[in-house]
Amino acid sequence: MHNSKQNLRIQFFITIISIVLFALKFVAYYLTHSLSVLSDALESIVNVLAGGIGLYSLFVASKPRDKDHPYGHGKAEFISAAFEGSLIITAGLIIIVETITSYFSPNELHALDNGVWILFATSIINLLAGVIAKKIGKKNNSLALVSSGKHLIIDGITTFGIIIGIGIVLITNYNGLDSIIAFLMGIWIIYNGYKIIRESIAGIMDEADLALLENVIAEMNANRNDNWIDLHNLRVIKYGPLLHIDCHLTMPWYLNVHEAHIVMDQFTDLIKSKFGDSVEFFIHIDGCMYFSCAICCIQNCEKRQHSFQKKLDWTMENVLSNHKHQLI
Repeated sequence: MHNSKQNLRIQFFITIISIVLFALKFVAYYLTHSLSVLSDALESIVNVLAGGIGLYSLFVASKPRDKDHPYGHGKAEFISAAFEGSLIITAGLIIIVETITSYFSPNELHALDNGVWILFATSIINLLAGVIAKKIGKKNNSLALVSSGKHLIIDGITTFGIIIGIGIVLITNYNGLDSIIAFLMGIWIIYNGYKIIRESIAGIMDEADLALLENVIAEMNANRNDNWIDLHNLRVIKYGPLLHIDCHLTMPWYLNVHEAHIVMDQFTDLIKSKFGDSVEFFIHIDGCMYFSCAICCIQNCEKRQHSFQKKLDWTMENVLSNHKHQLI
């Protein structure tokens, strides 16, 4: 809940910043009549819309689970990110159309030096806000906040590229370069919009986050408990800021319910200590079989039927499979 409130606060400030920067960029365009500056200002319209959409999606995602949404409302963040990516691509297409049209009928540029200072200020603010939003979004597992951060960083880099282009125009007096820069920025914007959509669709489709799985597996290997004899059928699903982990955990068959629950709590506490409290588990406990003895590290086990042969390291390949592991 704390993470959700923090996400909302950050997204609210992002929306306010987007509105202010949108106004400043149109002031810069009014001063310069530069098409590349106009393209940057048009992208800021997207920033404002995306900021509002992101704010609403985080509000929805922060709602507690209910009977209609047993896994919570976190998927709203993926939908928000997809819509934001679509807006970014639309802005890029508009910029490309405008640059092609204006290349053959160029506008007269003026007061470029004044416009540069305004753009420089907006670029720095966008980059700082974007880095902060992306960092907090990753920490809180919020795709909406990460997408907003990426969008601000993209906007900051785009603005900085336009500043360099305007500097070259001032030096060379070749006004056609203004349209060329705007066109290249349009391509860059479309590419980054595609990446945001791709990531959001992956979340909606429950595509496996391989980097996250590797981190989970590495943490379990580094802090292995001898009573965790085997692990298989591991699944990690993201619902906005919530991580849902399914797995089958093999324990000694002779543990009673209370003892098995303690061992399971040790397992879940380890994951929560690494990834935070916004993790829920569905763990199926399996009792060990005769073939488990070969990979069981419990010493002096009175129930052992076979000698220990080797410790089986958990890897991406063997923990995702839906069967108990054994040495052949």
